[in-house]
Amino acid sequence: MSGNVKQPGDVKQVYRITINAPIQRVWDALTRTGEPLPFFFGSVMHTTTLGPGAPIRMRTPDGKFTGVVGDVLEFDPPRRFSHTFKFTSLDDPACKVTYELAEVGGAVQFTLTSEQITAGSKSEKYMKQGSEFIGSTLKALCETGRPTLKQRLMLAMMAATAFTSPKRSRSEHWPLNGRIS
Repeated sequence: MSGNVKQPGDVKQVYRITINAPIQRVWDALTRTGEPLPFFFGSVMHTTTLGPGAPIRMRTPDGKFTGVVGDVLEFDPPRRFSHTFKFTSLDDPACKVTYELAEVGGAVQFTLTSEQITAGSKSEKYMKQGSEFIGSTLKALCETGRPTLKQRLMLAMMAATAFTSPKRSRSEHWPLNGRIS
């Protein structure tokens, strides 16, 4: 798949949530690099720079495994951030993820759009499940300074099982200088 051409069997998922926090706080949390991001399942976003064409790698805090790879498509602070997205553990093709922020009466409407996903794929299933976690955890973090207890327990469980990641997801297979899309 290339560009914005819709292919037969493509899926588009949209998730929205209102976050009671200033737009800059939400933007800064969403685009933070170099530290674990609870709403991205505890991954650390690695990149050369956050701008169009730059690579993104979502890695475990110890850097041993890379769960998601992509390339920045759009970066328009503090409103829009878009990138390609591919799970390293799956053979599914890359899709597109867009995060949009809009100020609405002292709050922020956060919209997560995933598109160009292959219908019936594991990526489609994982992304549908992940959208709610991403949105609700980002909301908790921006509103209270930390994820909810349930989210923290889930993050702890994921961290404890990171060693079970497949060998194909080892970070040496996904360097920052290699494009995936």
